[in-house]
Parts: sequence; C-alpha cells; structure tokens
Amino acid sequence: MDPKKLRELLDGVQRGETSIEDAVEALARLPFADIGGAVVDHHRELRTGFPEVILGEPKSAAQIVAIATELAQAGGNVLVTRVDAAKAAAVIAALPAMRYAEEARCLVLEQQKIEMRGAGPIAIVTAGTADSQVAEEAALVARLAGNEVVRVSDVGVAGVHRLLNRLDDLRRATVIVVVAGMEGALPSVIAGLVAAPVIAVPTSVGYGASFGGVAALLGMLSSCAAGVTVVNIDNGFGAGSAAALVNRVGGRPR
Repeated sequence: MDPKKLRELLDGVQRGETSIEDAVEALARLPFADIGGAVVDHHRELRTGFPEVILGEPKSAAQIVAIATELAQAGGNVLVTRVDAAKAAAVIAALPAMRYAEEARCLVLEQQKIEMRGAGPIAIVTAGTADSQVAEEAALVARLAGNEVVRVSDVGVAGVHRLLNRLDDLRRATVIVVVAGMEGALPSVIAGLVAAPVIAVPTSVGYGASFGGVAALLGMLSSCAAGVTVVNIDNGFGAGSAAALVNRVGGRPR
C-alpha cells in the first residue's frame, strides 16, 4: 500500500469528494507486497471473496514459506495446493501452525473462523476411488470458501445403481462437482438427473487411450446434458472455486 495514495483517498472521503463505494473499489485494487521473487496480493479477498492461493507444486519449500508467511501476517487463512508430503514436512518445520491435508495434497493455515455463506450444500462426487485426490482438493477449497460439503464417492457408470442410491444427496445439493477419469461419462448422467449446475472435472486416471485425461475432457466438453461446465484435467482447485462462486449467497462479495 502506498501511504500517499491512501492519504489522498481518505482525504477525499473526508471532504466528501469521494464516495465510500468508490473508496472501497480503489482499496480493492491497491495493496500488494513485493517480497522479492513474489508479489503477494493482499487484497484479493476484498476483490473476489477468496484470498490468494499458493500453487506449491513448482515452488521450493523456502518459496512457499516466504509467501505463506507474508499472507499469514495479514491475519487471514492461507491455502497451499499441490504439495507432496516431503515438501509439506519442510514447510511445517518452518511454520508449525500449518496443517497438511494429505489426500488433497494441500497445506492449510486457519487463523479465522470460516463464515458459512453458501446457498446450500456442494456435493463432491467421484466416479472411482482413484479420483479422490482431485476431489479432496475441490472439497477443501469449497469448505474454506464457506460451504457445506457433501461427499458422494465411488459411484461411476460401471455400476450406476450405486449412483441412484445417493440420488437424494445429489438432489439436495445446490451445486455438484463431478470428478471422473476414464471416458468421463458420469457428469452427463448426473446432469440428466438433477436441477443443480454440474461442474465436471476430468482426471488423468485411465489406460492408454484415455491420453492422460484428454478422453475424459473431450467427453465432458461434448456432453449432451444441459448445465455441464468443465474445468481442466485434474483441476480440483478450479472446480472448488467455481462451485463456491456459483453457490455464494448474495453474489458479489461485500
């Protein structure tokens, strides 16, 4: 935050030359911290309703610690995605307050109570247990964004009676995230059974002709069912974020 610009903005509000609404919009764009090697966006939550998230996979433990420390100093919750167990242990050694969600491959620091602001439950559905890692990433993101999460696991189309057994849970959900590999047919089946929007997540699970999730991605993009939106392969974070935005009461964050 530039002190001069902040003083000018606040002086304008005090003199009645700048409205409170305009000041809020200006503050939403201003502040960040350049820590050398990373520019940390402190006001992303003010603009979008969710704070900056650290993608841990391409970063060293030291880089994660530096960015997470900067974010934590603002007093909010901190999320690091795509972190293996060895890197997580190195980060926790430096930041003991962080917790490792192993199946989701995420590090979490919860400093603030999560405010529930979803219109209803978000269902996270997996076709098979091999899809659970991506699904848990989506579930964690949705929960941190203030949503009740309901898990519906291992209900793929190879045994569709398993899915029908959980139909009440699916119909109760206000948004459904469907995680599937192989041919990626499950989102189409679910979208034909419920009124809620369906966010489809192709996974890289499958044999040779699945092409690392491309077959599932193309199948989901070609869905004949209405209301299916598709994120990228293995993108649990993107699906959880999109589900939270769709499910947010009152739309834009206040």
